[in-house]
Amino acid sequence: MEALSQAASGFIGLFELGGRTFISYFFTIGKHGEITVGIVPTLICLMTAVNGVINLAGKDRVEGFGRRCSKYLLLRYTVLPVIGLFFFTSPMCFTLGRFLEERHKPAFYDATVSFCHPITGLFPHANAGEIFVYNGVTAGLLTLGYRQLGDIAIRYFLMGLVVILLRGIVCEQLTRQFLKKGAQANGGSILSGR
Repeated sequence: MEALSQAASGFIGLFELGGRTFISYFFTIGKHGEITVGIVPTLICLMTAVNGVINLAGKDRVEGFGRRCSKYLLLRYTVLPVIGLFFFTSPMCFTLGRFLEERHKPAFYDATVSFCHPITGLFPHANAGEIFVYNGVTAGLLTLGYRQLGDIAIRYFLMGLVVILLRGIVCEQLTRQFLKKGAQANGGSILSGR
């Protein structure tokens, strides 16, 4: 009976710890009684601000800009994913793929999904579900004594732009080859289903 009681206490203790952790995302109280705002209120404010910007700019204008960007390789795999993640956040950012030709959609998806982490250092609202990964990295850097986290966020963002452009170009080339092979195997049309 004692073992059963300890197991039950351990089980509920796990949820109590989870509750304390969850509340810490809203605020924490420091050693000297100071209150620090956590990530959740910050993300709510950022999401509200981004939605306000979209409404002020006009949804039609934002979508028109997306259509224009889809025409050019450089913009298609850098600007469009950044705009999508910043304004529509993950996973809504992938809807900007509707402006692309079918042959460009796999590369756009690859570029966009590859930028979900690099954008979180500067704009955590863009991929709120993954901010904890970035926070874990920064916690490690703080433990090591590195205090220039803004530097890291900017470099992570810029390197992310280079990576998504390269991934977009490579994926577009691979898609072109696969479509060509598929068309040959299907007697001229990849979409024919023959």
